[in-house]
Amino acid sequence: WDTVERGLIQRITALNLFLHDIYHDAQILRDKVVPFDLVYSSKHYRREMRGLDVPHGIYITVVGTDLIRLPDGQFAVLEDNLRVPSGASYMLANRAVMKRVFPGLFRNYGIRPLDFYGQALLTTMRYLAPPASGDPSIVLLSPGVFNSAYFEHTFLARQMGIPLVEGRDLIVHDARVFMRTTSGLRPVNVIYRRIDDDFIDPLVFRKDSMLGVPGLFSAYRKGNVTLANAAGTGVADDKAIYAYVPAIIRYYLGEDAILPNIDTFLCSDSVQCSYVLDNLDSLVVKAVGESGGYGMLVGPHSTAEQREEFRRQIQANPRNFIAQPTINLSRAPCFLEGQVEARHVDLRPYILYGERVTIVPGGLTRVALRRGSLVVNSSQGGGSKDTWVLHE
Repeated sequence: WDTVERGLIQRITALNLFLHDIYHDAQILRDKVVPFDLVYSSKHYRREMRGLDVPHGIYITVVGTDLIRLPDGQFAVLEDNLRVPSGASYMLANRAVMKRVFPGLFRNYGIRPLDFYGQALLTTMRYLAPPASGDPSIVLLSPGVFNSAYFEHTFLARQMGIPLVEGRDLIVHDARVFMRTTSGLRPVNVIYRRIDDDFIDPLVFRKDSMLGVPGLFSAYRKGNVTLANAAGTGVADDKAIYAYVPAIIRYYLGEDAILPNIDTFLCSDSVQCSYVLDNLDSLVVKAVGESGGYGMLVGPHSTAEQREEFRRQIQANPRNFIAQPTINLSRAPCFLEGQVEARHVDLRPYILYGERVTIVPGGLTRVALRRGSLVVNSSQGGGSKDTWVLHE
């Protein structure tokens, strides 16, 4: 676990420096470490963020990095989730259930706690408040009850002791954000937003958004309110940029990556794209800007029709796809339908970047519940497990 922690701290530090750089001098692009066109063609690159200095230079406040264990026992990074990572509530709920059902295990085995997460998240948000905020007012901005992660939004707001709001609960006056309350308008200093960039402000991004707050981005640019995570962070978890993360770490930190990447083929490169198209039946193909298991083809488990559909999509827009070898994920025992069976798993540790980097010991083990499946995402029918890290 010590190696995992060091690797995650290294990775989040380098990716944060990368985000600051590409929205300011773009020196890493000038030095041709990462291609210009790969960054500027990313659908998550936000020109509106250029030149904007975020509090303490921290763009990615909450991170969920997906890890897999390779056959030799080494952990590797499968994906970075830097926009609106979800699942922390399931991590906390799993632990609460396990402690209630098996209290003796927690008394006898020295399992490191993780129930501090809510307060650590609150402390991190306080640190990011604009100067002169005093005792900052913090809210969690949710798309609302119909969002698939609404349980998590209510759970975390309760854990942090902060209001859960929707866009209609907030209003901007004179480039400052206020929350509507029964006793009048209350200033808001920090917004832990669980809404994608496209929807946060209809005056700047999607004009048809009914989820955001008109004028919010203007208040943000003027430094009157903090958004966590910052807008535009998604360019750093673009799956095409992922292939360059080891080089990004070397560029900014002068170190080799502690946690390796999975081999990745960029369809934007004609030679690599030809290889992908010739081997669709053995590769995992992913759309670069998608998450939650969407926009993905698992070649060995796909039909000829599905492969042809992806072939057409790749040929129409190569930049939008990457491919990786099909990794035989490690497995864990699960009790299903009255018997114990092995299922494929990965691990998502949660990282908070504030005055210091806090990594929750363990995180969320995600489980592919269907026999033989490699898709662990909860949005695709996956489950989860409590994950233990023991005291030394």
